[in-house]
Amino acid sequence: MNSLYTWLVVIHIFSAIVGIGPGFVLTTIVKSARTIPEIKHAFALKKKVHSFVMIGGILVLITGLLMGMMKPVLFQQGWYITSMAVYLTALGLGPTLLKKYSKPIKEMFQNHTLKEVPEDYHLYVHKLLKVEYIENSLLIIVILLMILKPF
Repeated sequence: MNSLYTWLVVIHIFSAIVGIGPGFVLTTIVKSARTIPEIKHAFALKKKVHSFVMIGGILVLITGLLMGMMKPVLFQQGWYITSMAVYLTALGLGPTLLKKYSKPIKEMFQNHTLKEVPEDYHLYVHKLLKVEYIENSLLIIVILLMILKPF
């Protein structure tokens, strides 16, 4: 395990575990919350876990690109190009749709006088979870492309 490339592969794999793995749990945490305290706690947990997702996700991208620069033949492989395109699409969902549906939920629960879960919450959380399921599906496709290298 002396080569820089091998170290990049190791960092890439661990970054994927740390960055992508927890992302699959975030939907379960939010989906299971029913009461106002549970919802607030779920989103607080989600915020903490999200930092791991961000750091790991960025490292996955950086190490993937560095490996491509070290072995330019990767840029000619269909699985590599496709996985990069799908991964960038998944990353793009964060600051766009995920932020769009998270923001009203966060604002809703900044109101400290809430006694019941607002009806709008269910609408926004449904949309948020739908986008998160799409993102998780895209990430599964990326993982499968990297493992199977089908083309």
